[in-house]
Amino acid sequence: MQNPYEVLGLKEGASIEEVKKAYRELVKKYHPDQYADNPLKDLAEEKLREINDAYKAIMEGESFRRDYANDRTYDSGNGSYSDSSSMYYEVINALNRNDLYAAEAILNRMADRSAQWYYLYGHVNYRRGRFGEAYNCFRTAVNMDPGNIEYREALNNMEMQRGVYQGDVYRRTMNDDCCQTLFAIWACDTCCECMGGDMFRCF
Repeated sequence: MQNPYEVLGLKEGASIEEVKKAYRELVKKYHPDQYADNPLKDLAEEKLREINDAYKAIMEGESFRRDYANDRTYDSGNGSYSDSSSMYYEVINALNRNDLYAAEAILNRMADRSAQWYYLYGHVNYRRGRFGEAYNCFRTAVNMDPGNIEYREALNNMEMQRGVYQGDVYRRTMNDDCCQTLFAIWACDTCCECMGGDMFRCF
């Protein structure tokens, strides 16, 4: 997968404000309404999907880094941070650069299967297209830490996509490009709101 910053025309490490600005401009540029009767419509829709995926990846990476900063624990006995926190940070970095194989390998080496472990593994599974496994991971994370808003929002996103309502699980076919794009934008907004902002107010 291409570096998400490059997709948005940015250098890696660009600020969140720069990311939001680039995202807004690109969405306007490649919005389907701009290509209603244009032979390049399909290419524009594909580009828009790439832009949405890139924005989501960057915003998730920021969310992961914030979790790490908040959750890492200091061991006063030896004056260092715990090994598990260090490994979580490695997973976060791997996810942020979309190196899913590295992220999964690190998680598989970890003995600590905490709520955060299942949350991160859920994101690995989701990005690799293993939606059933992703749903189970997010559900486990919520069960282990029911007060964590981000874990619950991740589970709610999966339930919306899978069509899980009131305990009845059934699958929907989501092949319509428009539906996929709208879901991607909605997921991005969720990540943005977790950071105290609101993507849709940016437009």
